[in-house]
Amino acid sequence: MPRLIGRALAGFLLAVSAVSAQSALTWEQVRERFRTNNPNLTAGRVGVEQSKAQEITAYLRPNPDVTATLDQLDPFSPNPYRPLGNALPLVSGSYLHEREHKRELRRDSAQGATAIASSTLEDQERNLLFNLRSAFVSILHAKEILKVAQDNLAYYDRVLEVNRTRREAGDISEVDLGRLELQRVQYESDLQNAEVSLRTAKIQLLALLNDRTPIEQFDVNGKFDFSEQVTPLEEFRAAALDARPDLKAALQAVAKSKTDHQLAIANGSADPTFGVDFGRNPPIPVYLGASVTIPLRVFDRNQGEKLRTQLDINRNQALVDADRAQVFSDVDSAYATISGNIALLRPYKDKYLQQAAKVRDTISFAYQNGGASLLDFLSAQADYRNIQLSYLNLVGSYMTAAGQMNLAVGKEVMP
Repeated sequence: MPRLIGRALAGFLLAVSAVSAQSALTWEQVRERFRTNNPNLTAGRVGVEQSKAQEITAYLRPNPDVTATLDQLDPFSPNPYRPLGNALPLVSGSYLHEREHKRELRRDSAQGATAIASSTLEDQERNLLFNLRSAFVSILHAKEILKVAQDNLAYYDRVLEVNRTRREAGDISEVDLGRLELQRVQYESDLQNAEVSLRTAKIQLLALLNDRTPIEQFDVNGKFDFSEQVTPLEEFRAAALDARPDLKAALQAVAKSKTDHQLAIANGSADPTFGVDFGRNPPIPVYLGASVTIPLRVFDRNQGEKLRTQLDINRNQALVDADRAQVFSDVDSAYATISGNIALLRPYKDKYLQQAAKVRDTISFAYQNGGASLLDFLSAQADYRNIQLSYLNLVGSYMTAAGQMNLAVGKEVMP
């Protein structure tokens, strides 16, 4: 019976462990939740649908007009039994015929506005994804710093236990032990700050996800490291020119402005209104007529809109050049930051981390055996702590710069 209870307990613990492991979200899962739940993106999608609805309005035909008239009513007729005997009924209808493909041009302009709205939504998602990735990296960064702070505090507590034993044996003075114990405050502070940073980063990520999960039940999991292999700069530039939604929106604005200019020219033309009518006019029992009304565009030929739309083409073309220059600037800046971080991270990974650990352990052993001073011991402990934090901060900067490169290119090109 005890064996069965033990197996059941072990199975329960394994199940709990599995659930806990599944609760930690990967970057892909966080990104999908963000795209589904973020209210800003939801509002942006509604805006695109509104723009599509405007395409329907733009392509509608003009409504025909119908007029019914009953004229020459004689309420004082000498024949009270025929008050409508002299009435003249008239029914007429008219329809505005739009020339120069105005309706099609309005539709094309509305479709251009929808394309711009879609690209603007993609650009909004691009910027929000950078914020999301930064928050995700901040959590990974805070978790690594928390782990280092816990390890440093545990290591220092072991050192304190050894030195308390030495104090009891008379190997060190009470003052030296007091100084060692006071130094523990720094490691406690590091641990507390790391816990606060982790909670803050989780709060930021949950806000972007529009998620109300308690912080204690929310966690993410991902690789916190750097890659020494970087794609050549020219490939990043080419990818950015193809993928950047803000540049795409600028190019679409040029196309729309050209359509708007064509529409302005078309609106300067005269549209005839065709009409038909039929009625009764004694002694003619029924008659039929037709009419055509053509406005004379003598003064108003839509000159202002023609000029404005032509200038708008030039303005949008200039904005395309400015956006293209901004794309190159963003990519080059992100690439320089990544290259600089890698150049700093390589010696840390290859040399400084192992060297700092070796120096700390050596000085600690020497101090415990009377071969090093208290100042040397505290200095070695501080150096190890600083090297560890500097390395983690550099990795965090590299991952943030990788997110900056994804932002500059317009799609994920770096993990």
